[in-house]
Amino acid sequence: MNIPTKKDLRGANLELADLRRANLNGTDLRGANLEGANLVEVNLEEANLEGANLKKTGLLAANLKKSNLRKANFEGAYLIRTNLEEANLEGANFEGACFIEANLNGVDLRGANLQEANFGGANLVNADLQETNLKRASFKEANLARTNLIRAKHLSLNQLSKAKTLYETKLDEKLLISLREKYPALLEEPDDAD
Repeated sequence: MNIPTKKDLRGANLELADLRRANLNGTDLRGANLEGANLVEVNLEEANLEGANLKKTGLLAANLKKSNLRKANFEGAYLIRTNLEEANLEGANFEGACFIEANLNGVDLRGANLQEANFGGANLVNADLQETNLKRASFKEANLARTNLIRAKHLSLNQLSKAKTLYETKLDEKLLISLREKYPALLEEPDDAD
């Protein structure tokens, strides 16, 4: 497969493309269609994918560090062990996306749709999830230390109880009071705090 070398791929149709291990560092993919593409181990560090369609893409172990993914569509995407550190995911659609063991340290997810997303074992330290839709999202063994969950929608005590830690997590008062009563250990500093 010929891997694109051009840095400007705005609006490109790359549906079902096989871009495994491609180096697309800093590439402009605004509004591109990558639906169903194979992006396993792709390097998209500092790439601009604002408004791109990444529905049902495979991004296993991909590098999206410091990328702009604002308002992109990741519905049903696989982001297992993906590095999204410090990425801008504001207003993006991640409905049904899989973030198992992904690194989301310091990401901006404000206003994102995370309905039915799976964050199993993910690192969400210092992430901003204000006003996100978390209906049926799973946080089993996720590190939510210092995560901002203020005004998150459809967030329940049951979802939070499955997290690895909620140390210094910002929560609405009602949830915080319930956590202190039922799961106080989750609010304590973990042995392996980042």
